[in-house]
Amino acid sequence: MRATNAEKLILVMLADLHKKLGVKGDVDPDFVQSAIYSDNLWGLDWEYSGLFGETDEDTPKVVTEVCDLLDMWGCLEHSVSTLSPADKAQIEKEAAPFGKDVTFIGFDGNHEGEHISAARFLTENLGRFASFKGRADLNAHSHTLETHRRMHQVFEKIRPSLSSGLMNVAQIIEVLKERIYPSRR
Repeated sequence: MRATNAEKLILVMLADLHKKLGVKGDVDPDFVQSAIYSDNLWGLDWEYSGLFGETDEDTPKVVTEVCDLLDMWGCLEHSVSTLSPADKAQIEKEAAPFGKDVTFIGFDGNHEGEHISAARFLTENLGRFASFKGRADLNAHSHTLETHRRMHQVFEKIRPSLSSGLMNVAQIIEVLKERIYPSRR
């Protein structure tokens, strides 16, 4: 969804009136305001798809990328959580230094702000990727996007072979090794 600045102002004011008057309806004024203030208007299409029907607008590329990355990290974290201590020790050793705490750290707040915003909106406002909801602020305080992208390329090659959605030890190690910058391998 696209909106001019004037349309955004009108929507925010209508949402304020909606709340002030205590109107009970199908549209959540807090959600609408959150989508506008965070510049995640695409979220209105996702939340109220029945209201807008078929649109010609595509989901922004940054949102699609964040969904792909959160999906990958969710799979990694869940897969590791199901492993034995011996398997976790193998990952820690073979994917060092990134095999010990296999946890999504987020994006860089200074340079990857659109990604943080989309991730927050997906998890906190839309209820997607529940395992990431409530995590600190998803600000890694350093560039991570290039690393996530390298990891995702390997993950996408592995995805078709995943049984029951879980990665095995070798697959986890293969993806985590992509965190190491190529010139340092």
